Amino acid sequence: MPKVTINTKHLLSVADLAPGELKGLIDRARSMKASTNTEKPLQGKTVALLFEKPSLRTRVSFEVAITNLGGNSLYLSPQEVGVGGREAVSDVAQVLSRYVDCIVYRCFEHKNLEELAQYATVPVVNALSEDEHPCQTLADLTTMLEHRGSLDRTVLAYIGDGNNVARSLAYGAASMGMTFRIASPPGYELTTPVLRQAAQIAAANGGQIEFLRDPVAAVEDAHVVYTDVWASMGHEGESGERKEAFIGYQVNPELMEQAAPDAIFMHDLPAHYGEEVPEGFLEHPQSVVFDQAENRLHAQQALLEALIG
Repeated sequence: MPKVTINTKHLLSVADLAPGELKGLIDRARSMKASTNTEKPLQGKTVALLFEKPSLRTRVSFEVAITNLGGNSLYLSPQEVGVGGREAVSDVAQVLSRYVDCIVYRCFEHKNLEELAQYATVPVVNALSEDEHPCQTLADLTTMLEHRGSLDRTVLAYIGDGNNVARSLAYGAASMGMTFRIASPPGYELTTPVLRQAAQIAAANGGQIEFLRDPVAAVEDAHVVYTDVWASMGHEGESGERKEAFIGYQVNPELMEQAAPDAIFMHDLPAHYGEEVPEGFLEHPQSVVFDQAENRLHAQQALLEALIG
């Protein structure tokens, strides 16, 4: 599978990618995973990792991806930069653009990401914002294709909070012509504009978006069952009320039994045991969670190659 060409300068949302571009990146990620990469498309290039939030998978997978492709990475912590505080977002964007070839930004506020991209003269990648987590969806779709062989007619059931991961998944699944079902308690669902946009993308690509309250109904005959933490970073103060609101939304062996016999279980990690999943559930026979984590590396290699390789 050759290098993929994409028409977007930045990746802030999964919706920035046309369906063919998204499928191309997924196929390229699988190709790069299957072969020893001797090409170094990032030779002589430097990527800044500008992180406001802590990270395990995102930081490590990007640093290793950049190294594998022959490039150099530069990690910048919140204390060193102070985006929007110590320095204006626009100034950070213009300064970094003079030094590096790409900025990978993990932030709290999506508006800061948009402003960074507005002023940067190099590509900007959303490594997680309050609105979306597109790199996670690239890895997720890669994992689904890897285990199912095809995304056609795949039913993805997402159980839990309508957060950034759910938004990106909705757009990605819709773009691939899948059926995306989400079951969330009142007050924690995807917003109407997000559901409407996802439905428009799905309609254009033969997919479907379904919103339900009942997790059992959402999981029935699904090929992929996906969940995430009930209180994401930035919402830790709401942990108590969220635990109460999400009673009945745990993905456990009993719920998995309602899915298709060959269904896979996915979680973007970290997991909060005793909440969205029971202790030890990541080792369930149908879990592909650690394949999913590994595929962050391969998907991001494909993305970096397409953007700056």
